[in-house]
Amino acid sequence: MSKSDSPLWTPPPHPEWLRAMNQEGSYFNLAAVVPLDEASLLLHACRTTGLDDFGDERWRQPFRVLIKALEEEAQLTLMGRLMARSDIILWLSTRLQVTATLREHPQILDEEITAPMFIVGLPRSGTSILFELLAQDPDVGVPLMWEALQPCPPPEAATYSSDPRIEQADKLFTQWNRVAPEFAAMHEMRGDIPAECGLLMAGTFTSDHIASLHQTNSYSAWCLNADFRPVYEYHKTVLQILQWKNPRARWLLKAPEHQVHLDTLLQVYPDARIVQTHRDPIKCMASTTSLMGTLYYMRSDQPFNAQAFETIIMGDATAQRLEHVIAQRERGIVPAANIVDSRYQDLLLDPMPCIASIYAHFGITLPEVAAGRMRKYLQQKPQGKFGQHSYTVDARKARERPMFRRYQSLYDVLDEL
Repeated sequence: MSKSDSPLWTPPPHPEWLRAMNQEGSYFNLAAVVPLDEASLLLHACRTTGLDDFGDERWRQPFRVLIKALEEEAQLTLMGRLMARSDIILWLSTRLQVTATLREHPQILDEEITAPMFIVGLPRSGTSILFELLAQDPDVGVPLMWEALQPCPPPEAATYSSDPRIEQADKLFTQWNRVAPEFAAMHEMRGDIPAECGLLMAGTFTSDHIASLHQTNSYSAWCLNADFRPVYEYHKTVLQILQWKNPRARWLLKAPEHQVHLDTLLQVYPDARIVQTHRDPIKCMASTTSLMGTLYYMRSDQPFNAQAFETIIMGDATAQRLEHVIAQRERGIVPAANIVDSRYQDLLLDPMPCIASIYAHFGITLPEVAAGRMRKYLQQKPQGKFGQHSYTVDARKARERPMFRRYQSLYDVLDEL
């Protein structure tokens, strides 16, 4: 096999305990032992919460598409089925609790979400470090992993840092590192760190977060053509719940998938402040390939199929994604006042001027206390804190460079390879 025809990603060995567990599980009737059918999942969520009203019905079709794809396409191991069942029951339980909370406290929907800031960009383009830095501003509220996973009952200011849901979420999310130790070098996971919006959207069952967990082509295809207006409306509802008893001056939010839905995002949040990150797309795709492969390999031993994630790791689809945003900005669908750019190379070389320019674009004063906390955060979190994320760029990726020349020229994005 030539280098150009080699696999885009080759998995490392599983930890021995996981390999042995999955091997033993292969002797079971896994569909019976860890069921992922609709009746079982709904029944368990209802029993767990004592509730039976899931709210509007728009979640049911993607839910059914997902569980069908999990059975027919994902080839889940024992650990994979356990993780998938746990995820789905949590998302269903959240829907039940959100519906019950709003029925009991309809005034929550009067909460105003004013000028939320959204960080968008290709995966691995610096969205995470920018998110973490901007979150150091004491005036900013970010959804933490634990409250994004379980927003109900609404978090309260007095118990926000001691809520028992923090420990539960921490054990679930750090499990990813125990199942795939190399993941810790790619993406920090804890119960008390900022969450991406995909987790807030999971209760709709239409989310790139869900699509990234399994190799389920039919579900990914469904999401590509889905109406995301209900998804962003649900997203807003969750934010209203989170701030009801724990007010946030202004929200800071982040997810790469927002880049694909900026028009819909602005329909729900017309005063949104959008920060688009920019990095060499070839580098982003190579890094994302190993990230996605690792996420998938936690749950299945099926060979990695890059086509399952074509919108974020394949050159043509990635170029179309970037060109789509350029077109929306040129046509005014995304007004210039609502969006500012942040280059990865600027953030890496001299982060504070980069932060200051973002604040200035939106007419926000950067308090010295916030700047000081950001500088301190940078000092305490050196690159590679959890190990080095190593990945390679094959010849196929390098040949895709011409697809991105217009994008790179427009935003002065340097080649990193």
